[in-house]
Amino acid sequence: MQPRMNHPAFVVPGAMDALQAVGKAVGNGSVPERTLELVHLRASQINGCAVCLDGHSRAAKEAGETDERLFTLAAWREASYFTDAERAALALTEAVTRLADNADAVPDEIYDEAAEHFDEEALATLLLAIANINVWNRLNAATRQIADGKKW
Repeated sequence: MQPRMNHPAFVVPGAMDALQAVGKAVGNGSVPERTLELVHLRASQINGCAVCLDGHSRAAKEAGETDERLFTLAAWREASYFTDAERAALALTEAVTRLADNADAVPDEIYDEAAEHFDEEALATLLLAIANINVWNRLNAATRQIADGKKW
């Protein structure tokens, strides 16, 4: 398998720096790293992005994530391993990632549940994290980037 092209973030001058700046800002927010990695992984599962699944699985393990939680993430609603705050973040991740799947793209009950667990800055951090991973997923999937086991 070969990528269709070089990664767009490397082709367009300044794009990689801009995307990495968003990632750095998100990482400096008040949302726990493990929660952010779960968000990255869940969006990447939905979008079928092998590059992001590979990299964020490794990052999650480095952040102390357990195998049980990683193994059951796709079925987080049925698994007992996740906190209420993580469940709210995952529900928000799914809604924002699948905007076109519902007439009300992000229903009030999902947004309100997230807002109960995260203050405004943390909620903004989550939304930026979700948007950013979706950008990476879409760039990687559209250009068929290859997961190669390397840490980015």
